[in-house]
Amino acid sequence: MKTVNRNNIWLPSLLDNLFLDSRLDGLKNYETFSIPAVNIFENLPNFVVELAVPGLKKEDFAIEVEEDTLKISSKKVEEKKEENNDSRIRRREFNYATFERSFKLPENIKAEDIQANYENGVLRVTLPKMEEKKALKKMVEIS
Repeated sequence: MKTVNRNNIWLPSLLDNLFLDSRLDGLKNYETFSIPAVNIFENLPNFVVELAVPGLKKEDFAIEVEEDTLKISSKKVEEKKEENNDSRIRRREFNYATFERSFKLPENIKAEDIQANYENGVLRVTLPKMEEKKALKKMVEIS
């Protein structure tokens, strides 16, 4: 006969039942966890792409245009090191903040005039449109 011992500690099992999935387990793709939120809107002369990326500097970003794709990326490595000379306690923390977003550009974008600025945690990329050809309407005189 097999004896089964039951653990009488009820608190961890109660918490396991309440919180079935951890925050990261609920995501299908772990890489999407650190991708910044994006707003894209169009006004008359251009398109604007805004990314919410607080805590970075403008030097941390790379913006590239290749053929019909706009790629915005950032890579930041931060290392903190604390030492206490009185004891043997040391602490070292690493922080890696990276992301990459790609957007397919419409055909009417002037890639050479794209501008970007970073202010108050928002990266704003302005994509100017090409001027559309105006319809030519002309009366031709018959001779």
